Amino acid sequence: MTIAQFRRLALSLPEAEERAHMGHPDFRVKEKIFATLFPRDKRTWGVLKLKPDQQRVLVKAHSDVFQPVPGGWGRQGATQVRLERARVPILRDAMITAWRNVAPKSLVQEQGLSDED
Repeated sequence: MTIAQFRRLALSLPEAEERAHMGHPDFRVKEKIFATLFPRDKRTWGVLKLKPDQQRVLVKAHSDVFQPVPGGWGRQGATQVRLERARVPILRDAMITAWRNVAPKSLVQEQGLSDED
């Protein structure tokens, strides 16, 4: 997965837009961040805003791709994505989950992206 692919996935979600937060690109829906790109350890990582239980499932299933952000943010669900190991189908599902976590419920239902579907 490249930075460009991550960006395309994020911007393909309904009403998503790119902005910046603390000098790093982020992706928002209705002003709320659901994904971020940032360099760390000479790599670029993605970060998704997940819930702790969602994070646990992804980390258990794909520990080579997903890991909690170190510290308190990670305990709250912030999840790092190791881009060079991520594949589009897995990341797309995780990114939809992150988008759904912050998007207004009415938009989620309108777009048919609720987790009840």
